Amino acid sequence: MKAIIFAAGLGSRLGQITRDKPKALIEIGGKPLLELAIRKLMKYGVDEIIINIHHMGEMIIDFLKVKKNFGIRIEISDEREQLMDTGGGLMKASWFFDDKNPFLTYNVDVLSTLDLSAFVQYHNNSGSLVSLACKARNTERYFLTDQNNRLTGWENRQTGERIDSARVSGEVFRVGYSGISVIEPELLNLVTERGPFSLTSLYLRLARKKTILVYRHDEDFWMDIGKTEQLKAALNYFKNRDVALL
Repeated sequence: MKAIIFAAGLGSRLGQITRDKPKALIEIGGKPLLELAIRKLMKYGVDEIIINIHHMGEMIIDFLKVKKNFGIRIEISDEREQLMDTGGGLMKASWFFDDKNPFLTYNVDVLSTLDLSAFVQYHNNSGSLVSLACKARNTERYFLTDQNNRLTGWENRQTGERIDSARVSGEVFRVGYSGISVIEPELLNLVTERGPFSLTSLYLRLARKKTILVYRHDEDFWMDIGKTEQLKAALNYFKNRDVALL
């Protein structure tokens, strides 16, 4: 199976920590986030990965050379001239997904015990264009779903902004995106956006006519390393725990 690791983020919310290194090379439990993501994907059978780079991307290239690409096929999608956001980043790397099979997307700054095999199996059995790993958790931005876990909208609780892709007659559920998804290659042919754009906006547009589902993994451990306080929490959590268990 193939996957893309989104590792091009600036890491600006981490302040001075990313002044001299990309977020992808911040270490948790003695291992860079990028290595943890690669090993997590390999653990579940992913053997071809493309990684997008931007901020200090040459350090990521050098790191992969030292690690000899972990013994698998790893390609680089170079965004050092222009940061493309997740949607634009996926389209820039779309040439990689030429085998007509579903593929994974994985944010480099997430840590989780999510069983990727169960997630992929769920997707394959669902008939969904995209399956989004999500948890019931407190956050600023939520995906909205109906009782059947179908994506129906998005909401920013901090700003009050809300986008509805479908009307829901029953209860609306709010879930936080876990930064991991499975995508059918058909999606690549449905993209009309150009330049930098977010996958979230694409999903909300497509959800008006296509089935996009949320995969709930509420019982799994999950942590985001996007902010300084989150990084401190992760460093403390894994002080006496083995990150290889993820």
